[in-house]
Amino acid sequence: MKIYSTIKPICLALALGSVISSYGQESFTLKECMQYAIENSAKMKMQQMDIDDARIARRDAVMNLFTPQISAGTYAYSNFGRSVDPETNTYVSTTSFNNGYQIGGGITLFDGFNAVNNYKISKTALKMGISREELTRDEICLATMEAFYNVVYFQQLEEILAAQILTAKNALRLASKQEELGQKGYTDVIEMEAELADRIYQMTNAGNRHADALLTLKDLMFWPVNEELAIDTTLPDACIIDAITSDEERTNIIESALESHPSITIAKGAMDNAMLHLKSAKWRFTPSLSLNAGWSTSYYTYPGMDGYVPAPFHTQFKNNGGEYIQLSLSFPIFDRLSTFSNLRRKRNESRRATIEYEQKVREVKAEVIRALQDRDGAATALHQAERRVALQEEAYHLNLKKLEQGLISPIDFQRVSDNWLNAKTGWLDALLKFYIKRSVVNYYNGISYIDQ
Repeated sequence: MKIYSTIKPICLALALGSVISSYGQESFTLKECMQYAIENSAKMKMQQMDIDDARIARRDAVMNLFTPQISAGTYAYSNFGRSVDPETNTYVSTTSFNNGYQIGGGITLFDGFNAVNNYKISKTALKMGISREELTRDEICLATMEAFYNVVYFQQLEEILAAQILTAKNALRLASKQEELGQKGYTDVIEMEAELADRIYQMTNAGNRHADALLTLKDLMFWPVNEELAIDTTLPDACIIDAITSDEERTNIIESALESHPSITIAKGAMDNAMLHLKSAKWRFTPSLSLNAGWSTSYYTYPGMDGYVPAPFHTQFKNNGGEYIQLSLSFPIFDRLSTFSNLRRKRNESRRATIEYEQKVREVKAEVIRALQDRDGAATALHQAERRVALQEEAYHLNLKKLEQGLISPIDFQRVSDNWLNAKTGWLDALLKFYIKRSVVNYYNGISYIDQ
């Protein structure tokens, strides 16, 4: 299907009143359609879960950087064979029962700044996730805008054809009377009936395409397919630009796009994270230093030994307690060259991310220039379409009077009528295309689609 885009000519509004749906809802404006699509989009919901995962990863990175690992445990067992008496440090063969408790913790003091880099990576990943959400939202808004204007186009086309059908019916009625009076022949009446049938066919086709466009809009919005969706087709006043884009405007919009466009933020974040991964890979050749400490205690007794009276639990718990502190230094010596392999992979990833960022910058610059050219071209086409429709409308009304007076044939009038119809539909197409092209330029200038 042809995509009918943006905008509306010289401060001219197409007025169609707000329609109330069978469910008592007011008709949806373009902005409300965008908002509904965003709120119900499966892509947006999945992206929000990805952002939540990124927040969890950032929290984990903070905890790994600043907090120790702490664990506690306990055990209990009975020994039915030979064992060492912890009290006399001699072997005994009596059944014994042992119960122990321990708590310990450790923290990495130096790991080649791996924890610091992971924290920076998690922060950048969160920003990238937010930018991906913005990019997804913008893509949904643009697709919704195009689908919305498709519906507007075919609805307006139906109205244009309905007006022409009414005119054709009136002309046919007049021709039939003139035939009865002998002023027109049977051939003229048949030709006008064919003209009317052609217009009715065109309106039926436009109605079918209108229904298809509305179904596409419902699908993009995640609107229930079986429920009615009423949209407000009233377009706001908009003044058409007259000047071609200046070099200064082009430069400013490119700078704005490179600063705020989500795809640039994502590409730059990937490049920065690749560089941090490379730094971590280089620091893996250095030793790591960690600090560990803990405390433990135990309780024991000999339930099978006659006359044995163990010390009370609280006494043993206190007297058997012990602490330790440990400082560990680990040197990497040989790991089958996995550290070297990892370094080469990270270096390649960094180079690849840098190239992708530079490519994305070039793509955005080209997209901005193309968007400006499309907007200027759409504005010029709209100016010409306005002039064309005004002239064709005047020619149509003049020839309609000639037809009523019998000065031209129905075939000549049909040609004039077709020209006027083509001019009106061409103007509407140019108008909506201008709206979309202008919105794209505003988007690259830092204004999101939904805020325009």
